[in-house]
Parts: sequence; structure tokens; C-alpha cells
Amino acid sequence: MPRIPLETTAPALISIEINGRKCAGHEGESVLDIALRNGIDIPHYCTHPDLPVDANCRTCLVEMQDGVIVTSCSLKAAEGMVIKTNTPAVIKLRTQNMELLFGKYKHKSFKSLHGYWSKTLEELKRYGISGDTYKRDDPKRPIHKLGTAAEFDPSLCIACNKCVEICQLIGICHLTLEGKGSKTRVGFNKDASNDCIYCGQCTAHCPVEAIREQSHLVEVEKALKDKTKIVIAQMAPSVRNSVGEGFGVEYGKDLTPQLCTAFRMLGFSKVFDVNMGADITTMVEAEELVERLTHKWEYADGKRKDAPVQGPMFTSCCPGWVKFVEFYEPGLIPNLTTSRSPQIHSGGAYKTWWAEREGIDPKNIIVVSLMPCTSKKYEAKFDHLKIDGHAPVDYVLTTRELISLLKTRKIDLPNLKPGSVDREGTYSGAAAIYGASGGVMESALRTAYKMAAGGDLPGIDFEPVRGFTGLKKASVKIGTHTVNLAVAAMPKNIRPLLREIKKNPDAYDYIEVMACPGGCIGGGGQPIPNTFEIVKKRIAGLYKIDKAMNLRRAHDNPVVKEFFEYLKTVTDAKRKSLLYRGYSRKLKGE
Repeated sequence: MPRIPLETTAPALISIEINGRKCAGHEGESVLDIALRNGIDIPHYCTHPDLPVDANCRTCLVEMQDGVIVTSCSLKAAEGMVIKTNTPAVIKLRTQNMELLFGKYKHKSFKSLHGYWSKTLEELKRYGISGDTYKRDDPKRPIHKLGTAAEFDPSLCIACNKCVEICQLIGICHLTLEGKGSKTRVGFNKDASNDCIYCGQCTAHCPVEAIREQSHLVEVEKALKDKTKIVIAQMAPSVRNSVGEGFGVEYGKDLTPQLCTAFRMLGFSKVFDVNMGADITTMVEAEELVERLTHKWEYADGKRKDAPVQGPMFTSCCPGWVKFVEFYEPGLIPNLTTSRSPQIHSGGAYKTWWAEREGIDPKNIIVVSLMPCTSKKYEAKFDHLKIDGHAPVDYVLTTRELISLLKTRKIDLPNLKPGSVDREGTYSGAAAIYGASGGVMESALRTAYKMAAGGDLPGIDFEPVRGFTGLKKASVKIGTHTVNLAVAAMPKNIRPLLREIKKNPDAYDYIEVMACPGGCIGGGGQPIPNTFEIVKKRIAGLYKIDKAMNLRRAHDNPVVKEFFEYLKTVTDAKRKSLLYRGYSRKLKGE
């Protein structure tokens, strides 16, 4: 958990003593937070700043002045409090609790595959717990698959309940608690009307990787060693300014130049970018938005008699949101934009337009997407997205998997010499903000305004749809018409909006929806810890990228222009397969 900065402007500033040191805090703040902020480490596994304090793991024990031993996560600080974290009694109880957490499973020690919880192994050794390291690929372990996105290993679960709580907080409630007392365990909602949307928030909140992404690391490393293949790296907007967290870099720092160098060091043949695909998505989505709006306006003016689709147009970049619609709200399928997502657009472009230009057989091209998301793994497996029999994206690595790969190869990312994407990965600032909630809409509006009004959107920074707020509403004038907008992040914020639309289908014209807090930047594949405060800093980093670029509108991207010129040379069927997609009602587990 990150150290929480001390807000000196807040009331009731107090002083407590921890291990003989005077530490400042606020009355009512947890002793654990004060200790961490002052560099005093206390083992803790079930504490997350955005979720309830449960004191389940019992490892953050401390001793009070009267000899009482309590959990520091639930202990509220008060003026003059004296705390010790390393007395013999505390160490004895903490050791016993850690043995109960980790020693009762098939493995005695735990080493995180991604390295985020490497301190766990150190702590276990400190308390005399050692043994065989967990093998992720052991076929005897009862792994529960969540589609093709995530997986749960109950034998690793320490019953901290963070996965269940985040699933409830975002508004899906697919993960549940089953049993009572010592037999309590994580389960899955068996109601036929409830299903997982594969957002992966559970994986970003599990402290011991009992629930995690379905890894593609082995497949990617094998591909990188295959000299007969052209292996393309394409990175999503959010990865570039969050991957550094795995190397101790400040939140929100853009490491695009260093990543370009790293990809080449890893053995990728080409370094392209999902952002180029985001610019394609913007062009397609903006065009469809303008068509729908024009149809609506002309119908209202009596210029055409065929009624438009009732209700707003929804974005479709987020596979978790698309799964939500296809399972929970199939009646809204006609309202989803038919545009493919950025990774599918760029992957498809590289296996057709670029492959044909370079004289490369698409079967010899492997596209690897680096994503902040687990549901992108799910999306990449869809057969109906194939083009000429080829999947646009072959493998998806989360930000966590990318960090693991870099560390395995001993690549010191922050200290690499800057590199650059190959020309075919050229992108605009509008693509960079796709990672933030509201970014897809803002990007599309920059281009839709140009298409509809013939000029540039007044004030290219469209502030009303920015920020971490879970539900934002705004409007923009296009010519003489007012276009009503909404941006929602997390299903709990989507549902009230949908109820409003059912009462008044014309309340909004265009709505962006993302499954994760803050958008993709807070995705289920992002580095741990993944807190709201960290996500806000990552968001600020994305807007800095956009602000610093000379090219800030998708329709000005020269590479995207070349791709659309190529589309004029192919059959109508192929053009549609490269730009558009369809949807279908999903059953539980699909």
C-alpha cells in the first residue's frame, strides 16, 4: 500500500510514538497508515485504502503501551499514543498468524510471479517459514477460470476478501463469500442472472495472486525466440505511464521512449502502438456519431421518415462494458457503436495494410498487445473479429506481466536510453487520453466536430468530461444543435444512468462507459497497489502526454490517413471487417 501523504491542513493534527520515534498524524487515522508514511514497515495483506478495514490477515499486529496487542489497520491514532511494532510478543503472534495464512496451503513460501509482493517472501523467511515455491502451472491445482481473462486458485487464498469487496464496490457482485467462520471462502455467484464481466479488478486487489490474469508470458517468450516470425509490440495508452511503478518511478510518469528501447531489447521485430489504433477508432466512432446525430436531426425536421435508433450511442472500446451489455442489457446492443476497439483496429491494420505493403504473409506476424486490462485477453480470443482467418491480436500481456518480463530479462527500464516507435505506430494526443475515463469521448468529439461543423472543437481540451468522478454529464453545441453527453466508469455508475435512459431515451446523445475506476488507467491489469489516489495521478500523466504533443487530433494523423487510403483499394467486405464488428446476447460464462 502506498504511503498516504500527511495533509497538514486537515484538523486535529496529533503526535504518536512508534518504536521510540515521534510520528505526526491525524486523530482517527489508522496507526498502520501513520507507520507506513514514516517509513516504518508493518506486514499487511488485507488492507486497501479504498476498501473496508477487515483486519482479516492479522499480520499488522502492534503492541500498545499497556501491553495489549491489536491490529494496526483498525487501531485509530490518538494524541500521545505509544506503539511498538517489534516486541517479542508481537513477533511471536505475527509469526503464528503468517504460518496460518501461508503454511496451511500446499506451498510454504510464496514468491510473487510479478514481483509486487516480493516482500512477502522476505517476511516469511524473517519469521522462519520456508519451503517450496509455488508452481503456477501445476496441473493438480483446482483453478477456476473467469472466461479467458482471469483465474482463481483457492489454495493460495488467504481470505482477505479484497476481491469480493472490490467486485461489490464496482457493482457486479460476481465474487461472493461462502461458508461461515473458519470455513469462509471465496465463491462465485451462481445466479443465472449474474455473471463476471472480466474487468479484472479482483486481480488488481489480491495481495497474493490467488486471483490473477491468465498469463500469456510463456507464449510471448516462445514467439520472441522464433526467428521465422515478425513479432510486433503494440502498447495501450495507459501502460506507458504506469509500468514505471514496478521500478519505483513516480506515479504517472511517461516511459514511452524507454519502453520502445526495452521492446527492441526483448526481441520484438517492430514497435508499433495501440494508440495508432485508437486514432482509427476515433475516426470510425466519430463518423458513426455524426451519422446518428444527422439522422436524428433530419428525422426531427421531417427531412427523412425512417426513425433513428432510439436512445444514445454508446462507446464500445471496453470489453468489460461490452460484456455487460451483451449479458445484462442485450436490448442496448443496437446502441453500441459498431466500431472495433483500438487494439483490434491496429492489430488488423498491421496484418493487412502493413503486411501487404511489406510483402509479409500475415500468418508469420504475431501481434502482442501490452494492455492495462484483463478483459482485452478475453476480447482477443473472439473468432468473429478475425480478418481473413487471422486474429488481429495474438497475445495480450497486462502491465504486470510486462513488468515481470522486463525484470526477468534484467532490463532496468527507467535508465534505458530513449527510443521511438516505428513510423507505423505514429499517434495523436487524442489517442493518449483514451486511457482516462472521458478520453474516448473527448477524442471522438475533436473529430466529430470537424466532420459535422467543418472546424475545430472550440477549446481542444474538453474539461467537462475529464476527472475521476464516476459519472459526469455535459453538453456541446454542434452548429445549432445541443449534443448531450455522459461518461460513466464502473457498473455501479452505469445502472442509474440506464434507468434514466429507459424513462427518457432522448436524455443523452452520446455516452462513454468504462468498467474500471477512472477508466483503463485503473484497469485490472495495472500494477499493484491500484488505488483511487494512484489512478488520479496516472490520469494526470495521460493528459500531460496529450498536452505536449503537436499532433492532437486523430484526423490529422498521417499514418491513419494512409490506412484509410488503403481501405479504398479493398473490397467492401474487407473494409467492413477491418473497421466494424457486431454483438450478440451472451449467456452466463460466455
